[in-house]
This record gives sequence, C-alpha cells and structure tokens, in this order.
Amino acid sequence: MRPSEGDGVLIIEVTNAREVVRQRIGRLGERLIGRVVDPEAQVEKALIQELETAFKEFGIEARIVSVQGPQLVGRQQLELPIQVREERDVRLIDA
Repeated sequence: MRPSEGDGVLIIEVTNAREVVRQRIGRLGERLIGRVVDPEAQVEKALIQELETAFKEFGIEARIVSVQGPQLVGRQQLELPIQVREERDVRLIDA
C-alpha cells in the first residue's frame, strides 16, 4: 500500500547513540565503542523494535525504513541520497 497524497514521513535522528551505548555497556565496554560495537546500529535496532511494538499496540500499520545517507542541515534542509539499511512492515493481525 502506497501512502496517499498528503501523508507525511517522520524522520528521527538519534543524536546521542554513543552515550546511550556507553551507559548500557559500562566503563569496560566503553573502549570497544567504534571498534567492535557500532553504537548507531545498536540504538537504531532497539528503536525500531520499540516502534514496531508501540505501533502494534496502538493499531498503527506502518513501514519503518532505516536508511543511511540523509543528513539534517540546520532546521530547514535535508540532504539526500539515501541507502536503505533495513525495512520492516508493521501489520496488524486480524483477530
């Protein structure tokens, strides 16, 4: 199902992924950030899972797409191109 005219797209930019992972894995794991642990990917994966769960609870069908490439420039501009890293359709199961 394609979005109809007027449907919007929500963009969420996580700006503190390193800090979130650092808090979760502690001081020992802090040295691994960027070498073994990809903080952006870890936070993104958790966020996608939480969004999927919340959408299902609220009865929302959605398409969650993880992309690499776009960057916010200030408050008014989004730079593209994008590369899709992960995509997940959230569908409700008929009871």
